[in-house]
Formats: sequence, C-alpha cells, structure tokens
Amino acid sequence: MNTITIERTDVATSARPHQTTTHEPRPARTAPAFETVQPHLEVTAPYGERYEEILTPEALEFLAALHDRFAHTRHELLAVRLQTRVDAANGRDPKFLPETEWIRNDASWRVAGAGPGLEDRRVEITGPTDRKMAINALNSGAKVWLADHEDATSPTWANVVEGQLSLFDFLRGNLEYTSPEGKEYRVAATETPTIVFRPRGWHLVEKHLRFHDRAGRAMHASGSLVDFGLYFFHNAKGLIAAGRGPYFYLPKLESHREAKLWNDIFTFAEEYVGIPHGTVRATVLIETIQAAFQMDEILYELRDHCAGLNAGRWDYIFSIVKTFRSRGRRWVMPDRKSITMTVPFMRAYTELLVQTCHKRGAHAIGGMSAFIPNRRDPEVTERALAAVSADKRREATDGFDGTWVAHPDLIETARAEFDSVLGDRPNQVERLRDDVHVTAAELLDIPSGAGEVTEAGVFDNISITIRYVESWLRGTGAAAIDNLMEDAATAEISRSQVWQWLHDNTVTAEGTRIDQTSIVRIMAQAVAALPRFEGDRFDDAISVFRSVALEPEFPTFLTVGAYARFL
Repeated sequence: MNTITIERTDVATSARPHQTTTHEPRPARTAPAFETVQPHLEVTAPYGERYEEILTPEALEFLAALHDRFAHTRHELLAVRLQTRVDAANGRDPKFLPETEWIRNDASWRVAGAGPGLEDRRVEITGPTDRKMAINALNSGAKVWLADHEDATSPTWANVVEGQLSLFDFLRGNLEYTSPEGKEYRVAATETPTIVFRPRGWHLVEKHLRFHDRAGRAMHASGSLVDFGLYFFHNAKGLIAAGRGPYFYLPKLESHREAKLWNDIFTFAEEYVGIPHGTVRATVLIETIQAAFQMDEILYELRDHCAGLNAGRWDYIFSIVKTFRSRGRRWVMPDRKSITMTVPFMRAYTELLVQTCHKRGAHAIGGMSAFIPNRRDPEVTERALAAVSADKRREATDGFDGTWVAHPDLIETARAEFDSVLGDRPNQVERLRDDVHVTAAELLDIPSGAGEVTEAGVFDNISITIRYVESWLRGTGAAAIDNLMEDAATAEISRSQVWQWLHDNTVTAEGTRIDQTSIVRIMAQAVAALPRFEGDRFDDAISVFRSVALEPEFPTFLTVGAYARFL
C-alpha cells in the first residue's frame, strides 16, 4: 500500500498546498487537547501494469489536497440532496429560487464561453476510455470526444486507472492497442476531437482509495475528486501546450451550490499547478429536475470556467421518476419508449436550456439519441439513421449548438443536420430564443406525456435492467441491447419505472394490475429469455434488480449498492 501525506496551507498564501509554513513554537499545553494527524491518501488495491505512472506520489498528494479542502463540503451537499428528496416526497415541488432571482434578472453577466478547441461542437461522440474505444473515438471525425468515466464506464479498479492511462498515453503520442485476436488499433486521424472528460458524480465513491482526514477518520475517496484530480494533474499543462485545455463535463448536479463547489475546485487546482485562472472549462449536464430550475444560477457560479450546458435527457427522465415516484398517479409515466423529446414537459426543458445558455454566451449541447446502427442488419441501420436524423434536426432548428452520438456511424447523419442550420458558423449562440417563456408549471407538467403502461413495457424494463447490470458487473458500462445504446442512465429509468408502477398499483393497457404476483410472472419470462453463457453475471444482476426495483425502499442510484457489493 502507498501512503501519501500532505500539509495543508491556505490557498491565499500558497499556490502549492503541500508546501509547509513555519510557525512560532506553541506554548506548552496545560490540559489534554485533541490531536490531529496529517491528512493522507491510502491505496488499498493492487497495482496493475503501469499503474505507478498514474498513481504517482505527486498525483496522490494532489488528490489528498483536494479531499482535505473539499470533501467536507461534498458531504454537506449530499445531505442537502437527502433533505430535498424528503421535501419532494412530502409534496414540495422544485421551483425557481426567490433568493437568487437577482441572478436571473441581471442581464449583464456572461460566462467565459468556449475555450480553444471548443468553438465548434456540432457533433460530439461519447464513450468509455478503454484503449480500443478511445482510439475509435479519436479516429471518429467528431468535433469533441466525451471521455466518460461516469454512466458509460463500469467503475472497476482496472477501468478507473487504465482509462486514465489511455488518456495519458494519447496526450503523449503513445496510445495503441492490439486485440486478443491480433488486430492493431492506432490513432490515425490528422485532426482528433477535443477531449472533454466526465468524472463520476458527487454521490459515487472510489473504494480502492481511502482518505484519512485530520481527525484520523478513514473514508472512501470521492469518485469525482479522484477522476478529476488524476486527469487534471497529469494532463492539464500538456493539453494547454497542444492548443486545447483541461475541459470537463459535470454530471448529476442538483443545485447551484454543487456548481460552486466545482468552481472552487477548479480555482484551487489551477493555482496548485500554476496555470491561469479560468483555463478550465466545464459543461454542465442538466439532467435533474432540480437543476432545471437553477440553470442561470449554475452558469453564474461557474461563470469563470463555464463553456455551456448539456441536455442530459435520460438522467433527466430518471430524475423526474425518482423525485415524484411516491406522489401518486399524476406523476406516473408511461412506457419508456413513449417518453420522447417532443412531449410538452421535455420540450419546455430543452427550450429553456437553449434560451438560458445563449443569453449568457454559453453553448447549448443536445442529448443522446439511443438508437444505434447494426452493420449486419441494413433495416435496423436504416431505422436508426432516420430516428437520429429527426432527433438532430429538431435540436439544430431549436437552437442547439451541437449534439451527442454514441456510435461513429451516426456522426455523418448528425453532422448533416447541424450543417444545414449552422453552415460555416461554428455555433448559433447569437440566437437568443426570446420567443421562449417557460413556467414552473410547464416543467412539471408530467401528465402531458401521453402514452400507456403495457405488459411489454414492463417486460422490456426488467429485461433491459438485468442485461445492462450484467454487462456492467463484467466491466462494460455501455452496452448495445435490442439496437439501443444502454448505459447507467437508461437502466435507471427502467428500474425506477418498475418500482413506481409496482408501488402505485398501476394497471396496464391490457388490464393487468402491476403487483408482486404479476411482476414475478413477467420477471420469470424475462429471466427465461436471458442469453446465458459461461461466466455470466446474470444471477448477480437479478439480485441487484430485486434490490433496486422490488424492495419497499428506493435506492437513489442502482450503481451505489452494486458497486459496494460486487466491484
């Protein structure tokens, strides 16, 4: 095990928190006093090949500095989330905050905007950071690669560290991969996408690193701080030298206070390594119903470091189900496939996002269409391309500056729709959407999402959750299932809908009441259809599904318990 210690100093007096200062000797104590220890970080997992290049003493020292300064605020904000959930369950709706109305009404302020390499974001490809997927993304021709350590990555210890190695090697010209079959992969593109790295959300821990605070208490490290810290520490200066910069996607935020925490972290990190204030650029995913009411405030808190907002549609739907899951039939959503981007409450959310971004000089980035092509099935591919084309046409005409795709074969289709609107312009931030006037009632108009709950929808949600979790437990966080790209967010929708339908005694379009008896029957059908194979993790996945969808208590994220038990 490696143990790294740091000495904390005030950032106002030292740009390097691990440097110590000299103090006058203290007078002798006359009574027992509480003894403090030097905060330190402990690696509790084995080192694989080249792990020492990422987990260097200096990098671990930086992680310890981040935890020493910011871990307590993270814990406080997670407690606020808990209270917000209790308030929502008791009937208190999210709202535009009266205490921050001055931010929304002040037309004078703007965000920093695009950094070098982020001016044109018309097509962004998303995906995990294993070597093969990283090379494919870098060769894809997209403008941006969202290098994902969040919903598209299963946070095994190997994925966490080796994903950092992929990025480390690419930025030093050394990224290559040879498959077990002998196929060689190399970065061959003359122009590679700008990397925007997505760390894990505030709610997730890294259990293979333990932080020991000044009181001697040991706790799991924050997944957010570990992912951000390792990528930033090793690569920030190299990215700047390459004409880009340290850029980040920030997931799962629920308030402007959480955005302020990230802004403070960026400021601290910039000073720590000695780069100018404002070099970091962040794009915030608006993927919770709480954040939808605080978009202006989130931009304001991050204004020195902010490039834009993203419409994280799948987590946004999950957030609505989770927030209002026990509030009665009015809040029950239909089959997942019926919740499209054209239903009124989703239109209100995306149009408000575009308007809010553009009036502050920020980019508005569209969301992910889950359809993916199948090179072995032309009919499936044709349907996928048509669906993606329609989705991206809507985003481009609504004013979005760019969009996401999950597969290289979709880039040309998405680009064509944005090219037709943007032409030679890198973005359309100048389009202010003054015609948009979104109210709180429109954001909360869940009954406007027409559709039915069907037995097929229940079956699909059970099957998708189990199959995705099985893939996740084997270390694959983005899985093609039934010609859709599933990640943790889409699995969360599926399992949370099952929980809500079960606890609401929802009746399907066929007249079946969703209760324990019908769920057991439908689940048996889904389990019987699973593609079992030697070494699969379906038994564990079924156990996870039962705990997150069928128990009286509703876990806030399925990945939290699954990570603690199985990874």
